[in-house]
Amino acid sequence: MNVLVATDKPFAAVAVKGISEVIEQAGYKLTLLEKYAEKENLLKAVETADAMIVRSDIIDSEVLEAAKQLKIVVRAGAGYDNIDLDAATAHGVCVMNTPGQNSNAVAELAFGLMVYAVRNLYNGTSGTELKGKKLGIHAYGNVGRNVARIAKGFGMEVYAYDAFVPADVMEKEGIIPVKSAEELYSTCNIVSLHIPATPQTKESINANLVNRLPKGGVLINTARKEVIDETSLLVLMEQRTDLRYMTDVMPAADVKFSEKLAERYFSTPKKMGAQTAEANINAGIAAAHQIVDFLQNGNQRFRVNK
Repeated sequence: MNVLVATDKPFAAVAVKGISEVIEQAGYKLTLLEKYAEKENLLKAVETADAMIVRSDIIDSEVLEAAKQLKIVVRAGAGYDNIDLDAATAHGVCVMNTPGQNSNAVAELAFGLMVYAVRNLYNGTSGTELKGKKLGIHAYGNVGRNVARIAKGFGMEVYAYDAFVPADVMEKEGIIPVKSAEELYSTCNIVSLHIPATPQTKESINANLVNRLPKGGVLINTARKEVIDETSLLVLMEQRTDLRYMTDVMPAADVKFSEKLAERYFSTPKKMGAQTAEANINAGIAAAHQIVDFLQNGNQRFRVNK
C-alpha cells in the first residue's frame, strides 16, 4: 500500500516523522509531495496512491479520476470543503477529517485576534479589556469548547448558540445558551464564528445579523470565508464606524475592507488557525492512524461522505 502525503503547505518536520513511523510500522510505503508547483505534479503522484493525507489541497473530480487505486483520503483538520465529496463517493473513495486535532490552535488564534481588536491593533491608543465582556460563540463544537475554556480564564461571560447542542450540555459546562443566532449577536460584545461552510450557512453572516452587535462590537472569524456576506458586511461597517472585524480567512474584497475600514479590520495573509507545530503533529499523526485503521480494520468513524 502506498500512502501519499500531498501538502502544498507542508507539515512540520516532526509531524512528517510521526506520520512516517505510523505508516511504515503498518508495513506501508510513504510518499511525500510537498510544495508542488503545478496541479500536474499532484495528478501524477496520485496515480499510484492507495491512500492520501492532505491539508488545504484541492481534491476535485480531476484528481480523483487520476487516482485509480485510491481508497481513502484524509483531510488533516476539521474542515473538508476542499474535497469534492460527491466525486469521491462516485469513485468509491472514503473521505475523512480529523476533528478536534486543531481545535486548541484555532481557539488560541481567535483570542489573539480578539486582543488585537480591543487593543486597537496595537496602534498606541487606549483600548479595552476582555475581562467582564460578553463573548458569543457561534457553533459550540470542538473549537467552540476550547474558546469557551480560554474565555473563562480571561474572566469573560460566555454565551453560545448551536442548534445541534442541547442547552443543558452547555449549562453543565458553565456556558449560557441562547435560542438563536439573532439573540447571540444582540447580547454579546464579541462574537467568535465557528460554523462550517455548508449550503445552509453560506453568506449567513450578513449585515442584518452583525448589525445586532452592541456599540463597539467585534466579529471574529476563524471559520470559513464562504459564511460571510462580504458585500453587506462592508456596507454595514462603513455605516457603523464602531464595529470591528478580525478574520483568519482573507475576504475576496480584502483590499476594499483594508482601504475603507482602516484599523477596524484585519486579516491574516493566509489561514493560520492550524499553523502551529502542535496542531501539525496532532492532525497529521491522527490522519495516519485513521488510514491504517481503515485499511486494516475497515473503521470509518470519521467518514464525511456517503
